[in-house]
Amino acid sequence: QLQASGGGLVQAGASLTLSCVASGLTFSSYDMGWFRQAPGKEREFVAAVSRRESTFYKDSVKGRFTISRDNAKNTVYLQMNSLKPEDTAVYYCAADYSSLDVTSYRFYNYWGQGTQVTVSS
Repeated sequence: QLQASGGGLVQAGASLTLSCVASGLTFSSYDMGWFRQAPGKEREFVAAVSRRESTFYKDSVKGRFTISRDNAKNTVYLQMNSLKPEDTAVYYCAADYSSLDVTSYRFYNYWGQGTQVTVSS
């Protein structure tokens, strides 16, 4: 089970940190990712951190977002700075055991319930 939190309504330029706590799985054995879905759009990759702690980012969030994990707390974080209105979406955390392609939602085994991020201009 994955439980995401930390979303909210902020103004452009603000920061938010999303958290996702995992239970019922061996957290350190999974690659962890964040995806987002805006109304009327497909779910898209945002960032991932592998079990070896390599990080991957969508081009449009590079330099603004930072993903990290704390295996002792079974938690993955997404620090989001300089938020833009186009970052508005429901953000989902996910866990991938396959390690085939951390940018593809198809390979993720477990999903959190989503947390809403709304950025006003």
